[in-house]
Amino acid sequence: DPAALREFDAIKSTSTYPKGALLFVERQEARGVFVLCEGEVKLSISSTEGKTLIMRIARAGELLGLIATMAGIAYEVTAETIHPCQVAFVRREDFQRYIASHPEASQNVLNQMSSQYQDACEQLRTVGLSSCANEKLARLLLSWSNGIQKTKTGTRITMPLTHEEIAEFIGTTRETVTRTLSEFKTRRIISIQGSTLTIPDRTALENIANVSQQPFRGTEPASQDKDNACTWRMRVNQLQ
Repeated sequence: DPAALREFDAIKSTSTYPKGALLFVERQEARGVFVLCEGEVKLSISSTEGKTLIMRIARAGELLGLIATMAGIAYEVTAETIHPCQVAFVRREDFQRYIASHPEASQNVLNQMSSQYQDACEQLRTVGLSSCANEKLARLLLSWSNGIQKTKTGTRITMPLTHEEIAEFIGTTRETVTRTLSEFKTRRIISIQGSTLTIPDRTALENIANVSQQPFRGTEPASQDKDNACTWRMRVNQLQ
């Protein structure tokens, strides 16, 4: 309600961040929540060896650092702006007091927590259970295209990440991402112009995303390369 909005405006401070700015880093003590007003932010985790896994892309309207702030623990991810962003910050004590005073806000917080948990499960499913890079990349492109209206030429999305960052998102190498995108283009499943990617054949992309669950005939080649084996299964399914 208007009174709750006025109170929220009174406890937040809004700033503009350039591309590549860090809002907070993994294992840093949670100071409060960041409300993403405009732009996109990538959330990632890193290993002691320096490997990075991008968990998801946050978009306008999301609360970042929410779980850590509510639980009083360290931030579990690193938040870095992909584009120039407008972000509002609310101190932990002020935010918890505000939530306690406004039940309707508490429900919205719960909804965001649930959504973030589901996103984390989907990322684990993609990275941990997908059998090959083709399937992982297809799942990622489909997730980016969800909710976007289809044009005459197909579903058009703006690529928010570089090939190297996509590799960090699906747990593979930049070379594999480049090769797989090239294969998708050759088969006319996607087209790319600059940072704009169009999906004219969404059904084909969905088939690739679920290829490991589809039955196929024949004997799979005795190969230790999962990417090659998955490509082989894709082509068998095409012939069917």
